[in-house]
Amino acid sequence: MSLSDALKLMPRRGLLDGPTAVQRLHRIEDALGSSLNGVRIYVKRDDLMSLGGGGNKLRKLEFLLGDAAAAGADTILATGGRQSNFTRLAAAAAARLGLTCEVVLSPLVPRNGDEYDRNGNILLDDLFGARIHHLPAGVNSTGFAQERFEELRLAGRTAYMATLGGSSPVGSLGYAACALEIQAQAKDLDIDFAAVVVPNGSSGTHAGLVAGYRALGLDTTRVQAYSVLAPVASATSTTVERANAALSLLGFEASLNSNDVSISGDQLGAGYGVSTPAMVDAVRLMASREGLLLDPVYGGKAFAGLLAEISAGRYAAGESVLFIMTGGIPGLYAYASDFLGAGHENPA
Repeated sequence: MSLSDALKLMPRRGLLDGPTAVQRLHRIEDALGSSLNGVRIYVKRDDLMSLGGGGNKLRKLEFLLGDAAAAGADTILATGGRQSNFTRLAAAAAARLGLTCEVVLSPLVPRNGDEYDRNGNILLDDLFGARIHHLPAGVNSTGFAQERFEELRLAGRTAYMATLGGSSPVGSLGYAACALEIQAQAKDLDIDFAAVVVPNGSSGTHAGLVAGYRALGLDTTRVQAYSVLAPVASATSTTVERANAALSLLGFEASLNSNDVSISGDQLGAGYGVSTPAMVDAVRLMASREGLLLDPVYGGKAFAGLLAEISAGRYAAGESVLFIMTGGIPGLYAYASDFLGAGHENPA
């Protein structure tokens, strides 16, 4: 069975308007000058979707909400960090589909104050009509969500648990489908991408792409990720586990191991959600040269990693790389002070 046929058998609710655009970053290429070494940089605009402010989590939610519909769910329980992109899009998708949404938010980042706690994704969770449960530090979000799930059941509701980042095996199917989309676009554009670059947080995006590449018979190590959450060994293990689970759901042999996964820890810095100078510079470069916005937690760090690898000569002259812009733009407002520091000049 083909990957396309296997995906058609999975429950799915359409949340995207069609394939997201692939664009070349001509102005950034010009800015990099000789350090570019003739490499061509493209971006896939998964930030550019019509629902909820866009972002990679919508691809996961297509399959998660399909699974929820198959279970007869009327309520979505979504968990995440305080500035979770996933809960924001779960709330938006629930509003679109006429479902109740409750989000469980935990303080996963060493950051607080109004800029972080009342802005960005949290504001949007509220606007999309979600009931928000703010957990204090030390409270297990999974345990809380399970208790809330049981409360809803006893009240006669049917809830569906959407785990951290939507990165369950079902959620990972969204990026298995994206792998198919990328290959179709590469064929139409007559481009052989030497690498497809993504951030690796809760691992679902990376795992889905790797599963899709394996199902298509392609080199899975062309999908190159930068960890923004966990140490490389842990991120690798989680990615392999979720990619194999996604392959099994699709009816393919689950045969991936750690050698099939490429993850760098070079951009993690002091940890998840903690800014780095390289991230700030990468976000500013993309904004000032291309008029495009990267988020500070995921895409900013991964793009900084790609720029460093290009400058280090990892890619051969004439090769093309595709960076997936995973969205998360509302998070910029929660990190405003990191970008408005005195004395920081825009890249020339």
